[in-house]
Amino acid sequence: MMYGLIAAVLVAVDQLVKYLVMTRIPLGEHVPFIPYILDLTYVTNTGAAFSIFSEHTWALAVVSLVMSILLAAALWMNLFRHPLGKLPLTLLLAGAVGNLIDRAFRGFVVDMFNVLFMHFAVFNVADICVVVGGISAGLYYLLLWDKLENKGEAAHDGADADR
Repeated sequence: MMYGLIAAVLVAVDQLVKYLVMTRIPLGEHVPFIPYILDLTYVTNTGAAFSIFSEHTWALAVVSLVMSILLAAALWMNLFRHPLGKLPLTLLLAGAVGNLIDRAFRGFVVDMFNVLFMHFAVFNVADICVVVGGISAGLYYLLLWDKLENKGEAAHDGADADR
């Protein structure tokens, strides 16, 4: 329940930021946010990262929907039992839902964060959730899965061996 609430709050923040950008910054224009580091630039994207698959918005919406369902199911079924495993799934879910809302209701994703000190794609809050969640999930699986998830199974297996 708590992770669903966290995901809902992140989706709400994503949609609020997108609404504020759409209503306060003209399309294609930018506003300084963190000097020399980050501007808010209102752009639309019908594709994925770096505008790949820009002609396939509907396919990306379907992928976002399927991933949202799978991630929600993984949280519901306690695929990861430890909070450090559940939080990355929650971030991934929030990011998938945030961009799904855009694709389904606008036909494009609203992006706004423009990094100034290097050439990089303009991105949004949902994208941040997907990247942080994906990296965190990978690190959790590689570094912590055996220590935090298999602990209960190891104790259960040991009890079976005693019989």
